[in-house]
Amino acid sequence: MKTGKIIRVSGPLVVAEGIPGARMFDVVRVSEEKLIGEIIELRGEQASIQVYEETTMIGPGAPVYSTGNPLSVELGPGLISSIYDGIQRPLDQLATRGDRISRGIDVPGLRRDKKWLFTPRVAEGTEVEPGDILGVVQETAVVEHRIMVPPGVKGRVNRIESGEFTVEETIAVVETADGPQELTMMQRWPVRRGRPYQEKLPPDRIMTTGQRIIDTFFPIARGGTAAIPGPFGSGKTVVQHQLAKWADADIIVYVGCGERGNEMTDVLTEFPELQDPRTGKDLMQRTVLVANTSDMPVAAREASIYTGITIAEYFRDMGYNVAIMADSTSRWAEALREISGRLEEMPGEEGYPAYLGSRLAEFYERAGRTLCLGRDRREGSISAIGAVSPPGGDLSEPVTQNTLRVVKVFWGLDSSLAYRRHFPAINWLLSYSLYNERLEEYFRQEIGEEWVRLRRHAMRLLQQESELEEIVRLVGVDALSERDQLTLEVARSLREDYLHQNAFHEVDTYTSLEKQLAMLHIVLAFEEVAEELLRRGAGLQEIFGLPIRERIAKAKFIPEEQKEEFDQLLADLKNLLVEEVEPAGEVV
Repeated sequence: MKTGKIIRVSGPLVVAEGIPGARMFDVVRVSEEKLIGEIIELRGEQASIQVYEETTMIGPGAPVYSTGNPLSVELGPGLISSIYDGIQRPLDQLATRGDRISRGIDVPGLRRDKKWLFTPRVAEGTEVEPGDILGVVQETAVVEHRIMVPPGVKGRVNRIESGEFTVEETIAVVETADGPQELTMMQRWPVRRGRPYQEKLPPDRIMTTGQRIIDTFFPIARGGTAAIPGPFGSGKTVVQHQLAKWADADIIVYVGCGERGNEMTDVLTEFPELQDPRTGKDLMQRTVLVANTSDMPVAAREASIYTGITIAEYFRDMGYNVAIMADSTSRWAEALREISGRLEEMPGEEGYPAYLGSRLAEFYERAGRTLCLGRDRREGSISAIGAVSPPGGDLSEPVTQNTLRVVKVFWGLDSSLAYRRHFPAINWLLSYSLYNERLEEYFRQEIGEEWVRLRRHAMRLLQQESELEEIVRLVGVDALSERDQLTLEVARSLREDYLHQNAFHEVDTYTSLEKQLAMLHIVLAFEEVAEELLRRGAGLQEIFGLPIRERIAKAKFIPEEQKEEFDQLLADLKNLLVEEVEPAGEVV
């Protein structure tokens, strides 16, 4: 290793000199304890190092050892079900050495002693190129780990073996233009550089989440980006947990970036107990967790989202649809601000570095639906969903505003809705999705033309309710016409019977698109029936007191498989308009 020495220590920032051949983003080992760090600035002979561990008792004169390699993650069998810290150290293995992470500890991201059963998919003599699948490993009961030819390797397979191997043992030899290349089941990849792909594809299909307000009004496309800003206690983490549990994704990567320890504990205890509706197995069998809690070193927090997105890209390259949850990017930005301040960089708005916007864009732009490397032209996607925790709920602060410039979906959480116990507390008047128009054709083909019409009408009712509430506050509800009072009542039904969703109810926690359409149809069919009854002279109180109203309110608790109950409820609604006719044909 090339050696330099420390000349200054400022918290997680260490300045060293005399490191031969120092390059930006090279990984170094600091002091005799070998603390892991990364070069983030070069000024002449001096290198500023971001140390990912506690630097207490480290002082000038201590040695710095350069590895000459950038900060990278290990990619291969063993990722699924793992729980890592921000720099891919497995927390379950660190826990065997004590409740706190020891300084200078070096544990590889993938276990070296475990053997995996490798089954080849290509024969000897086959020409292969980057991204081609050499073979598979059944990593968990639900995830088939596809072993790919690494980027930069192209040639003819000289030898390939089947059997049980560790991630470091050779499974194949490829004859390249530069000579034979031995391949293992493990790849290393720098976290700050996106993995290559052939082509980015348009986001023209929905990633269903089972959350009615999201799928109906503010959908996210597969390979899309979304932000969930909201003040403390508004339900950001619960929404992300719901998306992790129910989103239409093959692989979940959950990054707890600066989260409170108790919230990450909830994730770690809940996920192994949750039954995956897609497979019937537990959810951890297709999940990777990156946990960097608020009491861990601040520098590792900055690296954690890059670790998470690189793991997500690796599974995307296999042809999987991946959803990555970053909770929260505000605490990641705070780590960025702290390091920037110690580097004595010119501060931007509210002390954040001037490059905050570009760093956020770099993260979210690594999402997308892509045509992967390889001759089989498989597709994969990464959908990135980031929580933002603006101080005091102020959405005009820099992290929120820079995020909204990049992402296409804004799920704005409202503390007033949370205080009224309306969850998810997503404000339907503030939120938006720029994928709506692009996804309309998908909805027409997959769900039906009626979906688009009902969705637009329901949103119009909610907007009209907001306008009418201004009048009600001034002159009272009795000053409104009967038609306007009916609009208020139907909008209330939309809010309470459709948009309100109980994350802890066995049935209500998830709603398929088909059930969402049926529920929306019933709520809006009541409006049509009520309008006709009003025209025939019925009173508002009589209409609002109809027994069928209670059945509409309870429709959300009808299990998915009992579709006939929705048909019966709709038929009973329309029967309210059927008048009894005498044999002579006169209406009574």
